[in-house]
Amino acid sequence: MESAFRLSTIIIFLFSLPNFTVRCAVPIDTVHYMEPGRIIVNDKPGLQIFCHRAKSKYLLHIWKTIMMNLDTNIDTYDLYDGKTPQEVFDKHEDNQRSWKFNFFGTKKHKLLKINPFETICIGVSTYDYNESRYSISITQTRVDVWKVLMSMIGIILFWSAKRLSHNPLFYYLCGICLGVTASLIILVYFASKLVPRGKVMYLMIATGWTMSFYLAQMLWENAQLIILQYREYVMWYILVTSLISFVICYRFGPVTNTRTKHIIQWFLQGLGLMLIYYSSYFYEASFLSCLVLVLLYNFPVVILHKGKKYWKNRFPERRKLLTEDQFRKEAIVETKKALQNLQEYCSSPECNPWKTVLRLKNPIRFAKFMEGDSHLSDDELKEHDAEITRIVEEYEYTDDDDDF
Repeated sequence: MESAFRLSTIIIFLFSLPNFTVRCAVPIDTVHYMEPGRIIVNDKPGLQIFCHRAKSKYLLHIWKTIMMNLDTNIDTYDLYDGKTPQEVFDKHEDNQRSWKFNFFGTKKHKLLKINPFETICIGVSTYDYNESRYSISITQTRVDVWKVLMSMIGIILFWSAKRLSHNPLFYYLCGICLGVTASLIILVYFASKLVPRGKVMYLMIATGWTMSFYLAQMLWENAQLIILQYREYVMWYILVTSLISFVICYRFGPVTNTRTKHIIQWFLQGLGLMLIYYSSYFYEASFLSCLVLVLLYNFPVVILHKGKKYWKNRFPERRKLLTEDQFRKEAIVETKKALQNLQEYCSSPECNPWKTVLRLKNPIRFAKFMEGDSHLSDDELKEHDAEITRIVEEYEYTDDDDDF
């Protein structure tokens, strides 16, 4: 028993040794590092690896995207992605040993959106019996409009989730969409009943999820073609299922339970946060945006202002004393403002002019003031100037005494 176990261990090691040696050798001439604006034309068959180096993260590039464009007329090619050229090469080698089933390949898209802040490698594998000429290029978008729109929709959805959960119109729209989607599932279920219970059923069971995944992927890829060719049937199907869904929603009525409304609100807020998080490849900045949005929602700006006001009342700032020049300037400004307010009040309908005149000692002087004359007479101006002169002279005399 022990010798059989050792023999099996040696056999497994011998089989894995060639694989290890192959995986350690990546041809240097098959790896190409690309930058935005560069176009590479390739006419060699086999695997060619195209890599984009990671860029530094800045807040200005939060909505930055990079697209890799593959321009080719052939359909018989395989795509592989990975963090390094070695990972792409390993996937290609594993796929070559998988009886030509592309289990490790990437979906065949000619327009690939890649993360600009990570090193990404894309491998393109063509066959010898086909025309292998193709070109690949990289385009850079500093501000992706769709990413910005996705972020805005997430913010609006998060902020208005409470109102939407209480809105009957939103309830009916969601019910109709859910009804149309559920009807498709029911249609697939009844279609599965038509599958014969013989060899085809055994084949489905033997293949398991791989066959189901393949059929679902084929239907999804051909959905646009189906909609274009049978658009009248698709429109009638959507119209009928929408009408049935609306009748069912109308029969049961909008949601009235408070806890159910809370669940709908939390679901919408979670969906909004997911949209914000995945609206940028700069995941640290998008996570910080989600955190700030949650804090602002639970601790509004009004609470911050109240806290700031309480802090000022609890720890008041020391009053800043005015200098003599500042005091005189402020006195002149405030006096002019008070006199202007007095003129406006006396000219307004709120003031009774006859009562005001009876209370005055000199009504003629008040009338001149209302017409724009100064509120001081000539004698008062002379007395004021004399008082100022006397104060200045006393101040200078006091300074001379201090010098001695």
